[in-house]
Amino acid sequence: MEKDIGKIKKNDNTDIVVRIDDFGGKAGLTIREFTTSDRYTGFTKSGTRVSAENFSEFKALIDSIKESDLKAMESSSEDKEAPKKTKKVVKESEENPEDYI
Repeated sequence: MEKDIGKIKKNDNTDIVVRIDDFGGKAGLTIREFTTSDRYTGFTKSGTRVSAENFSEFKALIDSIKESDLKAMESSSEDKEAPKKTKKVVKESEENPEDYI
């Protein structure tokens, strides 16, 4: 038995699908990427599965996340500057001696 709970768009070709399913005779929650392209359409290996016996713990973890914490994380990521590029400094010993002949 499979029951799709919903999906979230990841990009133009990929959705994240959340579903309850029965794998190997054990019920659980599967969160997996589903891709649509010219070469392949279907579920990818990217994702995870939470067994029914661990679902309460997983749900408690998710419920403990505050949206305000995510927003704070987003804004701190935007505040970080991109690393500055540096020029290579060439020592005299690294110069080509033939340049002076």
